[in-house]
Amino acid sequence: MLYLRSALFLIWFIAVSLVVHIVALPFLLLDRKYAAAAARIWARGCLWGLRAIAGLGYEVRGQKNFIHGPVLVASKHHSMWETIAFIALLDDPVIVIKRELLSIPFYGWYARKAEMIAIDRKAGGGAVRGMLAAARKALGQGRPLLIFPEGTRKAVGASPDYKPGIAGLYVELEVPCVPVALNSGLYWVAGGLIKRPGTIVVEFLETIPPGLLRREFLGALETRIETATARLITEGKNSISAKR
Repeated sequence: MLYLRSALFLIWFIAVSLVVHIVALPFLLLDRKYAAAAARIWARGCLWGLRAIAGLGYEVRGQKNFIHGPVLVASKHHSMWETIAFIALLDDPVIVIKRELLSIPFYGWYARKAEMIAIDRKAGGGAVRGMLAAARKALGQGRPLLIFPEGTRKAVGASPDYKPGIAGLYVELEVPCVPVALNSGLYWVAGGLIKRPGTIVVEFLETIPPGLLRREFLGALETRIETATARLITEGKNSISAKR
């Protein structure tokens, strides 16, 4: 049954992606906000399918910690789930993504139109400067800026690897940072077809105010995210064990 429900969700995911992206193609000729609206519809459709077909829902905690408007959101990255969910959970976010994703048909077109920030991780300092300019523009529009500080997905239990780029953004942008912990990797394994039923927990943690030094900020960010993530992972494992 687990494999069947996972396969059915994959079919749903492909169908929703094709329908929404094709129907909304005229939006690419309009203002950016129309493409962002199409992306939200797509994300909500995917999340609905996850719950209804695969039995995988989600819970949001710590909403009182979230600051609306120009803010830096730094999240743990376990799976593709959060790249979908944050489009629905945040208000018109601008997301820092890998430049290679822009070459994907449909997804790349909408990402460009929605003014997502695509970086070439091989470009070094030039990539950081470009990201900083685009980030200032997005924050000036009142949009939250979402970044995965480790730069890529990390398997559950893997050693953390926080990149210095997030600290550079924090210092230069001079805005608050909201750390985010989650346990999606227990249910949506990176690169895997299987979607385990259960409840993914995403938790907005205590805001880090602007003004810290780079090293102070990076230490505080990693400690908060990793501590909370470890707690959510333990909670999730206990929940999975209790259902067996």
